[in-house]
Amino acid sequence: MINSTSSQHGTPSTAAVDLLLNTASQRLRPGPEDQLSTAASELLKAKLASEPEVRPEVVAKGRALAEDPSYPSTEIVRSVAAKILASPDPSEDPS
Repeated sequence: MINSTSSQHGTPSTAAVDLLLNTASQRLRPGPEDQLSTAASELLKAKLASEPEVRPEVVAKGRALAEDPSYPSTEIVRSVAAKILASPDPSEDPS
């Protein structure tokens, strides 16, 4: 059944609009999950600042891999190549 938006006296009723506005305003109020806290980012920045910029063990591993003629393996190269070929071309994006 469709409820009428008019009263019996011919004056339009705003009850439906009032209900919609009330519901919308309740949804727009930020809850605790919508609030921004920068505490986590400050902790992350502090942790990053305490770490060395260059880690010698990682550099040594990178050099060893660069000198290894079988790295990366043919299987890895083919897998990466297939993923690149299957990905959409950003230059063809119509948006």
